[in-house]
Amino acid sequence: MVRAVVIPAPRFRAELRQFREPLLEPGSALFKTLYSEVCGSDIHFQDGRLAETPYPLIPGHANVGTLEAVQGELKDVDGNLLHPGQVVTFLDVHKTCNNCWYCLVAKAPTKCPSRKVYGITYGANDGLLGGWSEKVYLKPGVKILPLPAGVVPLTFIAGGCALPTAFHALERAQVSLGDTVAIQGAGPVGLMALALSLMAGAGKTIVLGNGDLRLKAARDFGADLVIDIDQLPPAERVEAVRQATNGRGADVTIEATGSPQAVPEGMNMTRDAGTYVVVGQYTDLGEVPINPHHLINRKHLDVRGCWGIDFSHLYKSLHLLPRLAKRFPLGRIITREYTLQEANQALDDVRAQRVVKAAIVPNTG
Repeated sequence: MVRAVVIPAPRFRAELRQFREPLLEPGSALFKTLYSEVCGSDIHFQDGRLAETPYPLIPGHANVGTLEAVQGELKDVDGNLLHPGQVVTFLDVHKTCNNCWYCLVAKAPTKCPSRKVYGITYGANDGLLGGWSEKVYLKPGVKILPLPAGVVPLTFIAGGCALPTAFHALERAQVSLGDTVAIQGAGPVGLMALALSLMAGAGKTIVLGNGDLRLKAARDFGADLVIDIDQLPPAERVEAVRQATNGRGADVTIEATGSPQAVPEGMNMTRDAGTYVVVGQYTDLGEVPINPHHLINRKHLDVRGCWGIDFSHLYKSLHLLPRLAKRFPLGRIITREYTLQEANQALDDVRAQRVVKAAIVPNTG
C-alpha cells in the first residue's frame, strides 16, 4: 500500500489515505517521491477556486524523486534510456495532443483542450497522480527528465514549478539587456522571475511584496529596490517605482501575486509603451475595474497573459539550474520540510506566508 495526502473536497482539511500500488502498463514507470512542492495554487485547490479541480485530489504538481520501476524501454527527450534508480523529475502536464488547432496552428500547447495535469486536473480517483504521495504512477507518455549533473533534489524543488512558470513569463515579457523590470510578488514565482531577469541582463530590478522572509530573499537574490507593500498604499508604491525610473515607470512589469488588485496597480507602474505580463492569476479571485483608455490604449501598453508551462519551459529551466544555483541562494527559499502527516501544517504555513516555500517529503515520518 502507498500513503498519500488527499484534499477530499473544497474547504476541507487534507487527509492521509492509503492506495494500492499500481500495476505498470507498457511505457509507464513508478516514481518514488523525494520532494514535492507546496505551491500557492494548492491553497486555491483547497479553497475550491479552480472550477475543473477533480476532488478528491492528491496535490503535488512539481516533484523530484527516483525511478523505482520502468515497464518497457523508456527514453528521455535526448534519446537516453531511463532506468530504475535514476533521480528524475517529470512534466506534470500530460496528454497534450499535438494534433489540435491550439497545438499545431496557434503553437500554444498550454491551451490544448486535451491537456491534463498531475496534482491539478487528475484526481485521486484516477490513481496515484499527485506528488504528495510516497509513490507516483507515471503514465505512458509522461515526459521524464533526469536531473543534470550537480543538481541535487533539494535544489530542484527550490525552483519547483515556480522556475518554469517564471521562465514562461520571462519568455512572454521579452526582457532585454538593460531593462528595468518590476516584479509584483516576492513569493517563489516572483523570486524566480527576479533571478531570471537578472540572468537575462536586466539593468535594474524592483520587487514589490510583503513578509520579512520573502523580502529578505528578494534582497539576497540581488533586487536593486525592494518595496514592502504593507508600508505603502498603492499610489505611493506606483510613485516609488516611477521615482526609481526617472518618472517613466518600469520597462517590464511581471505580476506574480495572485491578487486581482495588483493588476491595475502594475499597469500604472509600467512605462508608456512598456510590457505588462500577468502570470499570477491562476484562479478566479474576482474582478477589478480597469480604465482601458488610461491604462492600455493611451499608455500604448502591451498586456500579455501567461498560462501554465509546456515541456520547453521545464527542459530549459532545468538545464539552467546549475548556473542559477551558483549565482543565487536557491536553498534558502525552502523554509521548512514537512512529512505527509504535516500536510495541513504546510498548507496553513503557506497560506499565512510563514514560509517562503514549503516542501513535502513523503517518504519520511
